[in-house]
Amino acid sequence: MRHILIIGAGRSATSLIQYLLDKSEAEELFITIGDISIGNAQKFTDGHPNCRGILLDVFNEAQRRKAVDDSDLVISMLPARFHIEVAKDCIEFGKHLVTASYVSDQMQLLDVKAKAKGLVFMNEIGLDPGIDHMSAMQVIDRIRAEGGKMLLFESFTGGLIAPESDDNLWHYKFTWNPRNVILAGQGGAAEFIQEGTYKYIPYHRLFRRTEFLDVEGHGRFEGYANRNSLKYRKIYGLENILTLYRGTIRHLGFSKAWNMFVQLGMTDDSYIIPNSENLTYRGFVNLFLPYSPTDSVELKMRHNLKIDQDDLMWGKLEELDIFNAEKKIGIKDATPALALQRILEDKWTLQKHDKDMIVMYHKFGYELNGEKKQIDSTMVIKGDDQVQTAMAKTVGLPVAIAALKILNEEITTPGVLLPIAKEVYEPILKELESFGITFNEKHVPYMGYNPNNVSG
Repeated sequence: MRHILIIGAGRSATSLIQYLLDKSEAEELFITIGDISIGNAQKFTDGHPNCRGILLDVFNEAQRRKAVDDSDLVISMLPARFHIEVAKDCIEFGKHLVTASYVSDQMQLLDVKAKAKGLVFMNEIGLDPGIDHMSAMQVIDRIRAEGGKMLLFESFTGGLIAPESDDNLWHYKFTWNPRNVILAGQGGAAEFIQEGTYKYIPYHRLFRRTEFLDVEGHGRFEGYANRNSLKYRKIYGLENILTLYRGTIRHLGFSKAWNMFVQLGMTDDSYIIPNSENLTYRGFVNLFLPYSPTDSVELKMRHNLKIDQDDLMWGKLEELDIFNAEKKIGIKDATPALALQRILEDKWTLQKHDKDMIVMYHKFGYELNGEKKQIDSTMVIKGDDQVQTAMAKTVGLPVAIAALKILNEEITTPGVLLPIAKEVYEPILKELESFGITFNEKHVPYMGYNPNNVSG
C-alpha cells in the first residue's frame, strides 16, 4: 500500500478525500487524515478499510514528524502559514508534498533541497491558485504554438452563492475561509499593468474600482483587483505583455457595500479591542463613529457614510442585525476584523441545502498574422449542498489528482513547483472534465483595455 497523509480536514477537503477513497482499492492507497479535531479527522472514514482519522496537532513536533515519516506523500490543507514545518519534515524524511497554497518565500527556499532529493513539492494546485494557472497556461501555450503574440491577459475568480440559494441583500455567503474574505485586499496596493501603463489601487479605493464581467447564461458580475498581478509576468512568460490584471469576482453591488466597512475601519486586523468579549454588536459599530450626546448609532452611521434611510446600502446594514444591542461579540482580544467576522457569520454561513457557485473568467488578447484577436474563457460550477460544495470540488480535486499522479510517477520534475508545465496541466485538466469542470471558450473582438467597462 502507498500511504498518503492529509493534514487538515476542513471544508475544502471533502472532495479531495472522497476522490482518494474511491481510488484507494485500485491504486493500493491507504489514507491517513490528521486534524486538530479528532471528530473532523474521523468523520470521513466511516469504517473504510483503507482510511483512518488521527489527532494531529501540527505544532506537536513529535506527532507531526511521525505522521510524515509514516507516509509516502503528504497533502497539507492547513492555512498557508503552517505549511513550512510540514515541508521541512518532508525534506528530512524524503516525502513528496502537495498544497493548494501560494508559494511562500520560505517554501521557495526549499527548492534546492527538494531537487537534490528528487522530491516533488507541488503548490498552488487548488482553484485560485490552481485551476486558474492550468487553464490559463493551456490557452497561452496554444496561442504561442500557433505563432501568436500575447497582448492582454486578465483573470478573475469568485466563490459565490448560487442564484437558487441567494436569499440576502448582499448576494453573498461564506463558501471558504471567512477570515480571508474579511482581510481581502490588505497588505499593499493592488498592482497591475494596463496598455503598457503601471497601475496601483490602494486598499481604501480597492472596492470602488470594479470591472463588469458578463458571463453567458449567468448574467453580469463585478471584479476587483487582486494584490499583485505583476509577478505573473514571469510565471506565465508574459514579460512583454501590455495588460495583465488578476481579480476577484463578486455579484453586482457587493463591493460598494463592502467598502462601507473598509471606510469605517472595521476590517482592520492590526490592534485588539479591549473587553471585546462583552462588546455588543451595536457597541462595536459605535466604536468607529463620532461621539454625540443626542444622535443614535444609526443616525451617526448614516451621516458618516452619507447614505439615506431608504438607500439599499442601509437595508444591507440592517439585514446584518449589526445594530443589535443585546448580541455580544463573545471573542476575547478580538481585532475589528475578527469582530466583524463574528457578526457576518450569523448571516452568511451556508445552510444545509444551500448551493455555492464558482465563477472563473479569463481574457486572452493576442496578435496573430498581423490581426488582433481575443478569446474569453469561462467556467461556472455549482455545488450540491453545504458539504459537497463547488469550492471543495474545485480546490480538492486538482490536489487529489496531482497527488496520485506524483505517486504514480506521471509527474516527476522535482523541486518547488506550480502547475504551469504541460506535463502537469494537460492530464489534470483532462480528468477534471470528467467531474464537470470545463471551460467555455468564445472568440470575441479584441477590446484591449476598455475604460468604459470600469464602474468606479
